Amino acid sequence: MRDTLRFWLGDEYIVLHDVPPTMTALDWLREKGGRTGTKEGCNEGDCGACTIIVVRRNTTANDDEDLTWQAVNACIQFLPMLDGAQVYTVEDLRDPSGALHPVQTAMVEQHGSQCGFCTPGFIMSMVVFRKRAETKNGPVTDTDIDDALAGNLCRCTGYAPIIRAMRHALAAGPDRFDAETAKISERLATMETGEGVVIATDAGRLTIPASADELAATMQTDPAARIVAGATDVGLWVTKFGRILPHVVFIGQIPELRRIEATAQGVTIGAAVTWSEAEAPLCAIQPEMRDTFRRVAARPVRNSATLCGNIANGSPIGDGPPLLIAAGAELILRRGVQRRRIPLEAFFINYGVQDRTPDEFVEAVFMPVPEEGVLFRGYKISKRFDQDISAVMAGFSLTLRDGHIHTACLAFGGMAAIPKRAATAEAALVGRPWNEAALAAARDAVSQDFTPLSDLRASSWYRQEVARNLLTRFYAETAGQTPVRVSVRTHRAETAHV
Repeated sequence: MRDTLRFWLGDEYIVLHDVPPTMTALDWLREKGGRTGTKEGCNEGDCGACTIIVVRRNTTANDDEDLTWQAVNACIQFLPMLDGAQVYTVEDLRDPSGALHPVQTAMVEQHGSQCGFCTPGFIMSMVVFRKRAETKNGPVTDTDIDDALAGNLCRCTGYAPIIRAMRHALAAGPDRFDAETAKISERLATMETGEGVVIATDAGRLTIPASADELAATMQTDPAARIVAGATDVGLWVTKFGRILPHVVFIGQIPELRRIEATAQGVTIGAAVTWSEAEAPLCAIQPEMRDTFRRVAARPVRNSATLCGNIANGSPIGDGPPLLIAAGAELILRRGVQRRRIPLEAFFINYGVQDRTPDEFVEAVFMPVPEEGVLFRGYKISKRFDQDISAVMAGFSLTLRDGHIHTACLAFGGMAAIPKRAATAEAALVGRPWNEAALAAARDAVSQDFTPLSDLRASSWYRQEVARNLLTRFYAETAGQTPVRVSVRTHRAETAHV
């Protein structure tokens, strides 16, 4: 174990002692690092003014790229989460000759900045998008650009000149980092010593286990410790509510929890795998998830937030659980050396209560390849298309046998104190042909399954109507459709560290 944090900030090697566990990367960069180009806007990961670039080595088995470049929100990244990374802020983008980065040049030439407050964050997201676009198959679409910039808000310039700047930047030549790939990779490899980190300060204790075994031992020693993967939820506990966390255990770089394991039976997503990383393997076996994935937060949040963290926090409005429940997912829990496997829906007991002992942690989630004859859809209802909290989230699946519904799973978020299946509506469907009469029965029955609350996002009446209408939409999209079984031949078995 070591008692320091280590990372590269631009071309400076940073070694820190006595780091408070919940100091944000944004606060340290502005107050200690002198990087004031990184702005504080919303302080909750919504506006993108604080966007920085985090680079790590890529060990994905089927990817030729040596490095992963991610835009993340510094305001809800705790500083210890940068351990072992290469970090860049807007101050690092000029090349050694002093020339602006191609993205910066394009923003100037296309008049993409007015007040300038949001500009550094936009530029950091755009730099990363250029890196991702270099490896993308096919032309970059307007949708690709919209998705890349959805996590950055502008209130005065308007998006048209920024999008033009992105287009011009994509056509520009290489940037300074293209010539520094080997140097960055060597820096990162040198920091990969396999050591855990423990730092105790007056403000609290932080632990970064080097392995899943170390994590299990840590949780048995201190079951009250708070596990943090992406901090996109816990970060707000600190920045908005001022909560004190005496002991924080950071798991984002534990190798065993970074695994994506795909077999002919399905895909297992480790607890430290982010939404961005989980998207491709999950959508490969369930393509109907893809449009919903686009609407989960925005890219900088998905680059940090983990799929398992979205499950483990037990939120009734989490976007992941209804989709995964409808897909038949199972949760893998670990306590010490013991593991158990449960249906995902069984994990949620009541508001704030899950089937997990204090010293137990979520190790992975497994999603099976769908059986033949399955109809599946996911729907998110919110006030904004991008980066908004769901009023209602739904995941639906029906298995058809000989023209009749053999099994039904209608999972909802935002309708109860936990993510929950509409058992009465499911029972009304089973055994029937998938026709208008079955739809009418399910619409009537779903009202018996839930008594949703009214809040700022939606009223109880609205949620009930939306739940019924989503069933109608599901019917309109799938009635008469011939279910297509996913071919496991196109989804080869592999184990990847991402």
